Amino acid sequence: MSLNAPSSPAINGAPFSIGIVAARYNSDLVDALLQTVLAGLTAAGVRPKRITTVRVPGSHEVPWAAQALARRRGCDCVIGLGVLIAGDTNHHEMVGQSVSHALQQVALATRVPVINGVIVTNNLKQARARAQGAINRGAEFAHAALAMAALKRAVGGRA
Repeated sequence: MSLNAPSSPAINGAPFSIGIVAARYNSDLVDALLQTVLAGLTAAGVRPKRITTVRVPGSHEVPWAAQALARRRGCDCVIGLGVLIAGDTNHHEMVGQSVSHALQQVALATRVPVINGVIVTNNLKQARARAQGAINRGAEFAHAALAMAALKRAVGGRA
């Protein structure tokens, strides 16, 4: 993932309903991402009562819950959050690829944009930088959700 995030105009989030699925695994990191996402959405005007947050055991369970939220009437965008950190095997890469593919399939099948906020890193330092530190991925995920929700409405993409 690039460190050169795109700049976009401010978006009024007041009309949008956003679903968020957050993994419990690596909870301190995912919780930090979640708080940053929520702060970004509410700062843009998304009303807290129009944000639905559900928790799942791990990142591999995020797509199923994302699909359940996307199928709800009126959901403008769904954000999936998780943190996968390399261990002694490449399991994190396999889960990351599987989740990425599944989230894209959810978006295409439901016609509801899904933001892949599952971070895959080589070590804890990288994960902390992206979830709690200087690389503010949570804010990027919130802004991407707003942009896609606006685009969905603009092109008539209601499911």
